[in-house]
Amino acid sequence: MRSALSFRRKFVNITMLTMTGIFTVLSVSVLFFILGYLFVQGGISLNWDFLTKLPAPVGGTGGGMANAIVGSGKVLVLATLIGVPIGFLAGVYLAEFGGAVFSSLVRFVTDLLNGVPSIVIGIFAYTLIVLRVKHFSAYAGGVALGIMMIPIAVRSTEEFLRAVPKSLRDGALALGASKWKAVATVVIPAALRGILSGIMLDLARVAGETAPLLFTSLNNQFWSTGLNQPTATLPVMIYAYAISPYPDWHRQAWAAGFLLLVLVLLINVTARTMISSGFSQKSRL
Repeated sequence: MRSALSFRRKFVNITMLTMTGIFTVLSVSVLFFILGYLFVQGGISLNWDFLTKLPAPVGGTGGGMANAIVGSGKVLVLATLIGVPIGFLAGVYLAEFGGAVFSSLVRFVTDLLNGVPSIVIGIFAYTLIVLRVKHFSAYAGGVALGIMMIPIAVRSTEEFLRAVPKSLRDGALALGASKWKAVATVVIPAALRGILSGIMLDLARVAGETAPLLFTSLNNQFWSTGLNQPTATLPVMIYAYAISPYPDWHRQAWAAGFLLLVLVLLINVTARTMISSGFSQKSRL
């Protein structure tokens, strides 16, 4: 009886361990397959002209996406300046000052906002900004992506602040610091590495969004000299080039997709490294 039960346990253990291992390999293989496919299709097309030149005329060959690379940077900087301060301050309030009822309501609304489809946020920004000023702009794209960044910034800030040991707060208060001063000078610096990594993951999440930008910043085949005019971005250029009938544009769409994926992966790896090093320092403390 005992031998049969022991055999059954070992069989179930080996079976489940094998299944989890197989599915882990499959999930990781999907990422490497995408990376390999993008490298084969687009990585070999990356060159200095692609990074520094403007798009070629319609139907032409060559050129690059320098304007889209710069445009993506401008829109992401605007989104960060809009979404991160709001999310950060809201997360500080929820973690350190909020009451039970109101904080629960804010968390619920934040989770709802995080689940809103990106195209709906794009339509909202289009109605709020584009229709009023009668033209597309980098401002509108930054607002759309900034709204998308708020929920993750709120939740990541709150979670990392709550992970700070209570003894640090009590020590600051015991030395005569006010609540705000203790939070600003002790709690936030202790959680800063985690908060920054959360913001980087938030940035990586919105970096590849296309639908909101189609309604807001749209596109531009030339340099966008300001923030108040249509601006090219990598996701929109990938979309426009991918549906075009020109083989050379298809090649450049693959190259842009590979570049965007590499940038997102670098941001994610950097953020994960910061989180891991932050937790290792806490464990030593």
